[in-house]
Amino acid sequence: MGLAQYAIVPVQDEWGVLHDGDVKSRYVTKEAAFESAVAAASLALREGHEVHVSVPGREAGENALGS
Repeated sequence: MGLAQYAIVPVQDEWGVLHDGDVKSRYVTKEAAFESAVAAASLALREGHEVHVSVPGREAGENALGS
């Protein structure tokens, strides 16, 4: 099977999930984007794909949820 990659990325003052070269949705917090990515990754896993999920660490002045 293939590889499904999901990357949490900053999009202006929000967060998005990069998958297949596109960010389809925006989220207020990094945690919300992560939860969306994990739900999609779970489906890909059930289909037999290798799955990678990446989330950037906290920046200076940012809270743990990325808001």
